[in-house]
Amino acid sequence: MTTAAEHPYWPRSLPLPGYVAAALPGWQCAGLVGVAAAGLLAVGWLLGGARGVASRSHAHRLALGWFLMCAGIHGVLEGFFSLRHRDLPRATGLLADVWKEYAKADSRYMTSDDFTVAMETVTAWAWGPLSFLTFLALLRRHPARYILQLLVSLGQLYGDVLYFATEALAGWSHSDPRPLYFWGYFVGLNGVWVLVPCALLADSCRHLAAAQRALDRPRHKSH
Repeated sequence: MTTAAEHPYWPRSLPLPGYVAAALPGWQCAGLVGVAAAGLLAVGWLLGGARGVASRSHAHRLALGWFLMCAGIHGVLEGFFSLRHRDLPRATGLLADVWKEYAKADSRYMTSDDFTVAMETVTAWAWGPLSFLTFLALLRRHPARYILQLLVSLGQLYGDVLYFATEALAGWSHSDPRPLYFWGYFVGLNGVWVLVPCALLADSCRHLAAAQRALDRPRHKSH
């Protein structure tokens, strides 16, 4: 059985049978994920301003990049965790190393914690595909685009609130207390999925309310 001295996770007494340390250093894992996420964000932004596409505001082009990035992160990273969570401590490879680095901020990912597995499974197989569908709907100006934007953003926000709440109830006991891991990884990264969905929810509500207001406006009969 793995002893406290053989892994970097909190609490230090956490047993991880068969744990295999990550091959890549943490900065490389974080850097690769950051580059991939930035690339998807940039692709969405560029497609939103492509020639022949109706003019969009900077905010809406950022929304396109956001949902494309979410589709990649949810589908690839969280999809991997959903499928491989049971053997993650022993797993090797790039995606396993990425999760081993993030787990320094939340060791529940190393122990197949019931809530974490359920939340990430829903995120991977529901919000991942729906994020890509929302990206396509926004790109093509589909009439349902703001309904999809509202649905995905509400789901992301709800999952993140529960994620923070369950760890708060556990006394913040699963995170390395050093600033990089607690404030950078745990609070900072996950906080993005609180702030951005809140902004997109407000945007969805504004557009849907405007559409309903126009529909409710009295129509004058033509003579």
